[in-house]
Amino acid sequence: MSAPHAQPSGSSGSSVSEREARQVAEAAREQDWRKPSFAKELFLGRFRLDLIHPHPVPPDDDARRGEEFLTALRDFCETKVDSARIEREARIPDETVNGLKDLGALGMKIDTKYGGLGLTQVHYNKALALVGSANPALGALLSAHQSIGVPQPLKIFGTQEQKDTFLPRCATTALSAFLLTEPDVGSDPARLATTAIPEGDDYVLDGVKLWTTNGVVADLLVVMARVPVSEGHKGGITAFVVEADSEGITVEHRNAFMGLRGIENGVTRFHRVRVPAANRVGPEGAGLKIALTTLNTGRLSLPAMCVGAGKWALKIAREWSGAREQWGKPVALHEAVGAKISFIAATTFALEAVVDLSSQMADEDRNDIRIEAALAKLYGSEMGCLIADELVQIRGGRGFETAESLRARGERAVPAEQLVRDLRINRIFEGSTEIMHLIIAREAVDAHLSVAGDLIDPDKSLGDKARAGAQAGAFYARWLPKLVLGAGQLPTAYDDFKHGIDLAAHLRYVERHSRKLARSTFYAMSRWQGRLETKQGFLGRIVDIGAELFAMSAACVRAEHLRSRGEHGREAYQLADAFCRQSRLRVDELFGRLWANTDDVDRKVVKGVLGGAYEWLESGIVDPSGEGPWIADATPGPSTKENVHRPIR
Repeated sequence: MSAPHAQPSGSSGSSVSEREARQVAEAAREQDWRKPSFAKELFLGRFRLDLIHPHPVPPDDDARRGEEFLTALRDFCETKVDSARIEREARIPDETVNGLKDLGALGMKIDTKYGGLGLTQVHYNKALALVGSANPALGALLSAHQSIGVPQPLKIFGTQEQKDTFLPRCATTALSAFLLTEPDVGSDPARLATTAIPEGDDYVLDGVKLWTTNGVVADLLVVMARVPVSEGHKGGITAFVVEADSEGITVEHRNAFMGLRGIENGVTRFHRVRVPAANRVGPEGAGLKIALTTLNTGRLSLPAMCVGAGKWALKIAREWSGAREQWGKPVALHEAVGAKISFIAATTFALEAVVDLSSQMADEDRNDIRIEAALAKLYGSEMGCLIADELVQIRGGRGFETAESLRARGERAVPAEQLVRDLRINRIFEGSTEIMHLIIAREAVDAHLSVAGDLIDPDKSLGDKARAGAQAGAFYARWLPKLVLGAGQLPTAYDDFKHGIDLAAHLRYVERHSRKLARSTFYAMSRWQGRLETKQGFLGRIVDIGAELFAMSAACVRAEHLRSRGEHGREAYQLADAFCRQSRLRVDELFGRLWANTDDVDRKVVKGVLGGAYEWLESGIVDPSGEGPWIADATPGPSTKENVHRPIR
């Protein structure tokens, strides 16, 4: 179904009903599962260890090329990147960006025939982890350019002419940005207000885009705009490649944030910007599908940088906790601090396992990894923030103090508080945690909706519902009995994961709780039926359980992979065992909270807050906020502000 046409009005798109918004989102989903998915099977109660074990590995030539680039990149990061200067000046120096261009870093994911390096997803993510550890704003710049900017959409959906025209530029000199969000449009693209009106062989763009990462310095833009339905035009949200210096484009503001101080993120206005029809990516109306498909692998960038952050946090925690003494011994040997160090080490191991496994599966292209990538983004961003917070706690007052202040008084300039600020955006970037819960939950229940969706659709006829009932009955008659017994109840199952330390027990736990997760989802559908989609607290916990089970599986498979290759196998088993024990406690708690929680009470309190019932609780304070509207006016029209677009040459 084509998306409803939203006319821009004031600072927002037109009013769109909840049902219309869902229809737009549903139309953008990939509807089919043409390849197997480990995570999809996990949510259905089927623990398909064979899909991830033995751990896939890159071809030798790809690995060699990737490692050679990482060596050069490491030297650049150690000798040419001044992270303190980036933080102090809130800007990445031009010479640093140009140095990355010279190194070929703009073309890491671009095929060699277009002048890129043609790295695998595995080594691309390792590069982002390395660059992000030097300075997270650098990682954001490279990720926004290649993971969601011009190269990735063109790689998947572009014409040969578009690839020949734009990819060589993107691989060498041209930075790109992705423009979807608007001042009053976040995770609800049905209300997108930027328009692209067909005129002859062109489209004319009008509208305002917000939070355009790289937008301040970009040479090329991927812009999502709504084409109105008209004769010869299907219409709908559509993707375009736009030259950033086109007449009518104004970068009106460079945004400043609590973290990622060097990021070039801004507000971009389009006023009668002419874009050739040849620059349209894919057909009209395919914009959201292009964006979501791009994110299938693009979402792996953020957890990759969280892995880098975890590795750095572990290094600092180890060095500091061994040097700092309290009550006669290093603080690391005090149990309260030691538990935090163990959490950082074990979780970093698991995060790397999740990212590397998902990345290698993306490279092999034999599995559908849309859920795995989404879980990696969700889990990496959440656990990364916890790791950073624990590092600050381990450092104590020095963790709260800035690196510049530490340096000024003669101590090692450790930017622990900066890590907290820089990582915090990852729970919002490229789909907030709350939105990721809903996206993953929709995919997790896809099999149920495929067979029983018509039963809960109010628009379906009685005949449709009868047919759906028969279809659902046949499906559940086959499926439910398989959720009763499984390999997780066999004491010898997965014994090839038992080498000194018993990881087989953790895999049996995953198998049993995968089936329990599927049964819980079925019970919820039976209980709430069509209202299940409103139970966001329940769905969020279902997804969080799946994320933990996926991470446990990846950690065990990685440990066995390292052991089989003679690479720190004993230590890897120790870390996997510690992570799984910690994860199991979280899973048990989440299962308990599926049915014993405060969701109903919370809804009542929220209604009271919005209705003003608790305004008395707000007395006794002053509000330091400034004046102004909650959402800036984004009415289309010519810009009245200075253009702060600053291409790097």
